[in-house]
Amino acid sequence: EAGLAVDGLTVEQVPAALARAKTLSVAAELGAQLVVGADTVVVEGEEILGKPVDDAEATAMLLRLQGKQHRVITAVAACRGERVKTRIETTRVTFRRLSPAEIAHYVASGEGRDKAGAYGIQGRGSLLVERIDGCYFNVVGLPLVALMKLLREFDFDMLETACLA
Repeated sequence: EAGLAVDGLTVEQVPAALARAKTLSVAAELGAQLVVGADTVVVEGEEILGKPVDDAEATAMLLRLQGKQHRVITAVAACRGERVKTRIETTRVTFRRLSPAEIAHYVASGEGRDKAGAYGIQGRGSLLVERIDGCYFNVVGLPLVALMKLLREFDFDMLETACLA
Protein backbone atom coordinates (compact mmCIF):
# COMPACT_ATOMS: atom_id res chain seq x y z
CA GLU A 1 0.00 0.00 0.00
CA ALA A 2 2.79 2.40 0.85
CA GLY A 3 3.90 4.35 -2.17
CA LEU A 4 0.84 3.63 -4.31
CA ALA A 5 -0.37 6.91 -5.83
CA VAL A 6 -4.08 7.36 -5.16
CA ASP A 7 -4.37 11.08 -5.87
CA GLY A 8 -6.99 11.78 -8.50
CA LEU A 9 -8.76 8.44 -8.01
CA THR A 10 -12.42 8.20 -7.02
CA VAL A 11 -13.33 6.65 -3.68
CA GLU A 12 -14.28 3.47 -5.58
CA GLN A 13 -11.00 3.40 -7.51
CA VAL A 14 -8.82 3.68 -4.38
CA PRO A 15 -9.65 0.26 -2.86
CA ALA A 16 -9.61 -1.27 -6.36
CA ALA A 17 -6.08 0.03 -6.96
CA LEU A 18 -4.93 -1.15 -3.52
CA ALA A 19 -6.52 -4.61 -3.88
CA ARG A 20 -4.99 -5.00 -7.34
CA ALA A 21 -1.54 -3.95 -6.08
CA LYS A 22 -1.71 -6.40 -3.16
CA THR A 23 -2.81 -9.22 -5.45
CA LEU A 24 -0.14 -8.57 -8.07
CA SER A 25 2.55 -8.33 -5.39
CA VAL A 26 1.74 -11.80 -4.06
CA ALA A 27 1.15 -13.21 -7.56
CA ALA A 28 4.65 -12.14 -8.59
CA GLU A 29 5.99 -14.58 -5.99
CA LEU A 30 3.53 -17.43 -6.65
CA GLY A 31 3.46 -17.51 -10.44
CA ALA A 32 0.44 -19.16 -12.07
CA GLN A 33 -1.51 -19.84 -8.87
CA LEU A 34 -4.82 -18.11 -8.25
CA VAL A 35 -4.29 -15.18 -5.86
CA VAL A 36 -6.95 -13.04 -4.18
CA GLY A 37 -6.51 -9.67 -2.47
CA ALA A 38 -8.92 -7.16 -1.00
CA ASP A 39 -9.00 -3.65 0.39
CA THR A 40 -11.76 -1.86 2.28
CA VAL A 41 -12.35 1.85 2.81
CA VAL A 42 -14.92 3.74 4.85
CA VAL A 43 -16.26 6.84 3.08
CA GLU A 44 -18.12 9.70 4.74
CA GLY A 45 -19.22 12.28 2.20
CA GLU A 46 -16.46 11.92 -0.38
CA GLU A 47 -13.64 11.53 2.14
CA ILE A 48 -11.96 8.21 2.85
CA LEU A 49 -11.51 7.46 6.53
CA GLY A 50 -8.54 5.15 6.93
CA LYS A 51 -7.26 3.36 9.99
CA PRO A 52 -6.90 5.74 12.94
CA VAL A 53 -3.33 6.57 13.94
CA ASP A 54 -4.27 6.97 17.61
CA ASP A 55 -7.21 7.06 20.01
CA ALA A 56 -7.80 10.77 19.39
CA GLU A 57 -8.25 10.17 15.68
CA ALA A 58 -10.48 7.14 16.37
CA THR A 59 -12.66 9.32 18.59
CA ALA A 60 -12.86 12.01 15.90
CA MET A 61 -13.87 9.43 13.27
CA LEU A 62 -16.63 7.97 15.45
CA LEU A 63 -17.91 11.46 16.27
CA ARG A 64 -18.02 12.15 12.55
CA LEU A 65 -19.84 8.91 11.70
CA GLN A 66 -22.39 8.92 14.52
CA GLY A 67 -26.00 9.55 13.63
CA LYS A 68 -25.24 9.44 9.90
CA GLN A 69 -24.95 7.09 6.97
CA HIS A 70 -21.59 6.27 5.42
CA ARG A 71 -20.35 3.87 2.76
CA VAL A 72 -18.08 0.89 3.13
CA ILE A 73 -16.41 0.05 -0.18
CA THR A 74 -14.43 -3.15 -0.63
CA ALA A 75 -12.61 -4.13 -3.78
CA VAL A 76 -11.67 -7.76 -4.31
CA ALA A 77 -9.06 -8.61 -6.94
CA ALA A 78 -8.12 -12.01 -8.31
CA CYS A 79 -5.15 -12.86 -10.47
CA ARG A 80 -3.88 -15.94 -12.25
CA GLY A 81 -0.88 -15.43 -14.48
CA GLU A 82 -1.40 -12.27 -16.53
CA ARG A 83 -5.17 -12.20 -15.99
CA VAL A 84 -6.45 -9.81 -13.29
CA LYS A 85 -10.10 -9.08 -12.47
CA THR A 86 -11.62 -6.80 -9.82
CA ARG A 87 -15.06 -6.48 -8.25
CA ILE A 88 -16.28 -3.63 -6.06
CA GLU A 89 -18.98 -3.91 -3.41
CA THR A 90 -20.59 -0.95 -1.63
CA THR A 91 -22.62 -1.17 1.58
CA ARG A 92 -24.35 1.73 3.31
CA VAL A 93 -24.05 1.73 7.10
CA THR A 94 -25.96 4.05 9.41
CA PHE A 95 -24.60 4.68 12.89
CA ARG A 96 -26.95 5.53 15.72
CA ARG A 97 -26.38 8.64 17.85
CA LEU A 98 -23.62 7.85 20.34
CA SER A 99 -22.96 9.35 23.73
CA PRO A 100 -19.46 10.62 24.55
CA ALA A 101 -19.18 7.80 27.11
CA GLU A 102 -20.09 5.15 24.50
CA ILE A 103 -17.46 6.48 22.12
CA ALA A 104 -14.85 6.62 24.90
CA HIS A 105 -15.60 3.03 25.99
CA TYR A 106 -15.47 1.72 22.43
CA VAL A 107 -12.21 3.52 21.65
CA ALA A 108 -10.70 2.26 24.93
CA SER A 109 -11.56 -1.32 23.92
CA GLY A 110 -8.98 -1.01 21.12
CA GLU A 111 -11.21 -2.92 18.72
CA GLY A 112 -11.20 -0.23 16.03
CA ARG A 113 -7.48 0.61 16.11
CA ASP A 114 -6.57 -1.39 13.01
CA LYS A 115 -9.80 -0.88 11.10
CA ALA A 116 -10.89 1.64 8.49
CA GLY A 117 -13.31 4.10 10.04
CA ALA A 118 -12.20 3.09 13.55
CA TYR A 119 -14.77 0.33 14.02
CA GLY A 120 -15.23 -3.39 13.49
CA ILE A 121 -18.81 -4.46 12.85
CA GLN A 122 -18.05 -8.09 13.67
CA GLY A 123 -17.44 -7.27 17.34
CA ARG A 124 -18.50 -4.56 19.78
CA GLY A 125 -18.71 -2.17 16.85
CA SER A 126 -22.00 -3.83 15.89
CA LEU A 127 -23.53 -1.93 18.81
CA LEU A 128 -22.73 1.37 17.07
CA VAL A 129 -24.77 0.43 14.00
CA GLU A 130 -28.45 1.23 13.54
CA ARG A 131 -28.85 -0.05 9.97
CA ILE A 132 -27.01 -1.81 7.15
CA ASP A 133 -28.07 -1.58 3.51
CA GLY A 134 -26.13 -4.16 1.54
CA CYS A 135 -23.66 -6.93 2.24
CA TYR A 136 -22.71 -7.43 5.91
CA PHE A 137 -19.57 -9.35 4.89
CA ASN A 138 -18.47 -6.35 2.87
CA VAL A 139 -18.37 -4.30 6.07
CA VAL A 140 -16.33 -7.07 7.72
CA GLY A 141 -13.87 -6.73 4.83
CA LEU A 142 -14.57 -9.58 2.41
CA PRO A 143 -17.83 -9.55 0.43
CA LEU A 144 -18.33 -13.28 -0.01
CA VAL A 145 -20.87 -13.25 -2.85
CA ALA A 146 -18.74 -10.80 -4.84
CA LEU A 147 -15.72 -13.03 -4.16
CA MET A 148 -17.63 -16.12 -5.28
CA LYS A 149 -18.68 -14.43 -8.54
CA LEU A 150 -15.15 -13.19 -9.14
CA LEU A 151 -13.62 -16.62 -8.59
CA ARG A 152 -16.13 -18.20 -10.99
CA GLU A 153 -14.56 -16.02 -13.70
CA PHE A 154 -11.41 -18.06 -13.03
CA ASP A 155 -13.35 -21.36 -13.14
CA PHE A 156 -13.14 -21.74 -9.36
CA ASP A 157 -16.43 -22.41 -7.58
CA MET A 158 -16.43 -21.86 -3.82
CA LEU A 159 -19.56 -24.00 -3.43
CA GLU A 160 -17.88 -26.98 -5.10
CA THR A 161 -14.67 -26.63 -3.13
CA ALA A 162 -14.13 -27.40 0.54
CA CYS A 163 -12.22 -24.13 1.02
CA LEU A 164 -14.73 -22.82 3.58
CA ALA A 165 -14.88 -26.01 5.68
